[in-house]
Amino acid sequence: MAIERVLILALVASCLISMSTAIPGQATFYTTYVPSSCYGFQDQGTMIAAASPAIFNNRAACGRRYRIRCTGRTNLGVLQPCRNGEITVRVVDLCPGCQANQFDLSQEAFSMIADPNAGRILIEYNE
Repeated sequence: MAIERVLILALVASCLISMSTAIPGQATFYTTYVPSSCYGFQDQGTMIAAASPAIFNNRAACGRRYRIRCTGRTNLGVLQPCRNGEITVRVVDLCPGCQANQFDLSQEAFSMIADPNAGRILIEYNE
């Protein structure tokens, strides 16, 4: 019984720590995946993202994986765009028009966490 309580407390604490280090941002989506800034014409699958210049950091983010979760809407188009869950995407490209804490997700990745009709969502992300 005591071991179960310790394990439950450890699990709760780890969840709180990972959420407290999450960074707020926004996400959009795109549909043309190659060529990419990081990998040229090599197909990297669909769980990918283009990162803002601040995150991309002159290609330093190429290949990095980020966990992303939808937290809300940015417009009145879709009132509840978020779907349950979190995704992990790999940075393969630069999104030159993105804001500082923004990812341009593949349409497939975006669709896993939000309704694509929203177009833009609020997110939390961490590495």
